[in-house]
Amino acid sequence: MNEVIDMQGQAISLDRIKALFDGYGAAFYGSEDVTQTQHALQCAHLAEQAGEDPALVAAALLHDLGHLLQASSQTQDMRHQEVAASALAPLMGPDVTEPIRLHVAAKRYLCAVDAAYYGTLSQASKNSLALQGGAFDDASAEVFIAQPHAEAAVRLRRYDDLAKDVQAVTPPLSHYLPMVARLLKT
Repeated sequence: MNEVIDMQGQAISLDRIKALFDGYGAAFYGSEDVTQTQHALQCAHLAEQAGEDPALVAAALLHDLGHLLQASSQTQDMRHQEVAASALAPLMGPDVTEPIRLHVAAKRYLCAVDAAYYGTLSQASKNSLALQGGAFDDASAEVFIAQPHAEAAVRLRRYDDLAKDVQAVTPPLSHYLPMVARLLKT
C-alpha cells in the first residue's frame, strides 16, 4: 500500500524515497556545490521557515526527486519535474505534485516578469534555463500564472534558487518524512 511502480520497475514509497536520498542524494546537485540531499533539505527548510503549509514543504523536499529517479544529463533537459510529479501523483495530491510539476515553468515565468531575477540565478540554473526553453514570452507568462498551483510553484522556485548554500544547516530527512507520510493518499 502507498506505493507505485516507477519507470525502472521499482516501487515508490517512503522507504524508496529515503533510499534514493541516502544513495543518489549524495551526488552533487548538477554543477552546484551542494548534494542533491542538501539541496532538497535546504529547500524544504526554507519553505518551512517561511510558514508554508505542509504540502508545499513536502513539494520543496521532493521537487527534484526526478533527478534521483533517472540518469542525469548535462546536455539535455530530462524533464525531471514531470518524472517526479508523475511518480508521486498516485501517492500524493495536487497540492504537492503540481508545484513540483510547475517549478521549472516557474523559473521561465520569473525570468519573463522580473527583470532582475535572471541575474540572481546560479550559472548552472542559467544553463538549465536554456535547455528548458528560456524565459516565457508575455502570453505564455500570463497562461502560466493563471493555472492552479502556479503561485505555489513560484514560491517553491524561490526556495529552490536559494537552496544552494554549502554552509546551511537544516533538519535531517527524518524530520520531513513524517510530514510526507501524513500527506499520503489512503
